[in-house]
Amino acid sequence: MSTTKYIFVTGGVASSLGKGIISASLAKLLQARGFKVTIQKLDPYLNVDPGTLNPYEHGECYVTDDGAETDLDLGHYERFLGVPTSQANNVTTGRIYQSVIDKERRGDFLGKTVQIIPHITDEIKRRVKILGKQGQYDFVITEIGGTVGDIESLPYIESVRQLRYELGTQNSLVVHLTLVPYLNASGELKTKPTQHSVKVLLENGVQPDILVLRTEHELSDDIKRKVALFCNVANDSVIQSIDVSTIYEVPLKMQEQKLDEVALQKLGIQVKKDVKIKPWKDFVQKVKNPQKRVKIGLVGKYVELPDAYKSIAEAFVHAGAVNSVKVDLEYIHSEELTADTVTDKLKDLKGVLVAPGFGSRGISGKLEAVKFARENNIPFLGICLGMQCAVIEFARNVLNYSDANSVEMSRTTTKPVIDLMEEQKGVTEMGGTMRLGSYPCEIQKNSYAYDAYGVVNIDERHRHRYEFNNKFINQFAEGGMKSTGINPDTGLVEIVEIPSHKWFVGVQFHPEYKSTVLNPHPLFVAFVRAAAEE
Repeated sequence: MSTTKYIFVTGGVASSLGKGIISASLAKLLQARGFKVTIQKLDPYLNVDPGTLNPYEHGECYVTDDGAETDLDLGHYERFLGVPTSQANNVTTGRIYQSVIDKERRGDFLGKTVQIIPHITDEIKRRVKILGKQGQYDFVITEIGGTVGDIESLPYIESVRQLRYELGTQNSLVVHLTLVPYLNASGELKTKPTQHSVKVLLENGVQPDILVLRTEHELSDDIKRKVALFCNVANDSVIQSIDVSTIYEVPLKMQEQKLDEVALQKLGIQVKKDVKIKPWKDFVQKVKNPQKRVKIGLVGKYVELPDAYKSIAEAFVHAGAVNSVKVDLEYIHSEELTADTVTDKLKDLKGVLVAPGFGSRGISGKLEAVKFARENNIPFLGICLGMQCAVIEFARNVLNYSDANSVEMSRTTTKPVIDLMEEQKGVTEMGGTMRLGSYPCEIQKNSYAYDAYGVVNIDERHRHRYEFNNKFINQFAEGGMKSTGINPDTGLVEIVEIPSHKWFVGVQFHPEYKSTVLNPHPLFVAFVRAAAEE
């Protein structure tokens, strides 16, 4: 296939219908047919990226190999496809406007009045086509954030209209995801919201080719025909997306509904029968039919919104399937943990994970969780700040450094076992200034980490400003906490372990970002295995 095909996924009626999952599912099915696929997300907010957003606002901030702080949907893309994303896969309105204004300041527009059309829409179109111009993808799927009809989304919808004209119908496709609500009072599924959503799209000059209808109940053929008639699409182009027990079932449901076949036919591509989806089906079977259950606690301070820890939760699903285990993840608010409550809150857990985060709120609870896991020989995994909490707790309660702390929490501590990274000391701006992206790590043999990875040299993704203070490395080793993973270029401590413990590992990096369906992360696999052992 010589020309890259572009598929646009829009949403209507309500937000959070699952455009990211539908985009990833279609991409997975096309990939299973042998095509090379990537997905990008266009986000309509004015932040340059989600890096400065509170997790309560936007869920977790996902980090790519090249250090981009991106939307959590990129995590879904990578988990489904097993293909790394990059800075080019997430575009925000803030980034678009920043780029256009920078060009205006340089005089690139030769004194012209800068306007939404053509300047903003041209920049959006340029960003959409960047991945296609690389020549390595057969399909670029572009998910447009927000809901059709939002003021913020209008420039993106207009850009889709222009792109469809420029690319032609054989090279572009629009998939529109809407909701078909069920009214209990009348016992009816209502299609009117979908009709209105498509009407708004049409008013903006975009005719959807395929409609995907989210529903809690099976849609009859009559309902599908009605939607097709009123929305001007073919009968076979109305696809049902019914609620499922796991998001990983969605590609299989979309295959049953022939979403990929309809898309290929509309793009003039011959549909072949060979679909290599068996490994995915095997994974879903393991997820739905575990041999045992294990309860693991996730201790964090954003637990009211599970999306704040989305990649961690999904990494447990992947690792659980490998071990034929269902991980019952219990979200525990670190502010509710004290010396008096910790035993009652954590006593039934088979494993404890202390989550990443920033700032001093909830730190004392995280330290209590670390102490409980360490003293009771419960498998423990600390990620980023969670690893730093493990270091602080060990310094205070084993090395007897009562004043041990991170300088993030206390500038005046006499035992700064966690210190600000040297290159961070002159940083004043917040956005995109942390240690971000993929960095190497060298693992010591005869360690839990080496047992998990099976190799010495690894690369993992980072998002932090503070690090283990190497001035204390010998004291920790003598006390029983070993530094088993080191960055070979900087000497930065990446992994700490307590060898005398059943399984106690803290990592400065974020292993959850690299866990995918068909390549579960080794540390999570080892952690779940340790937790599941009687």
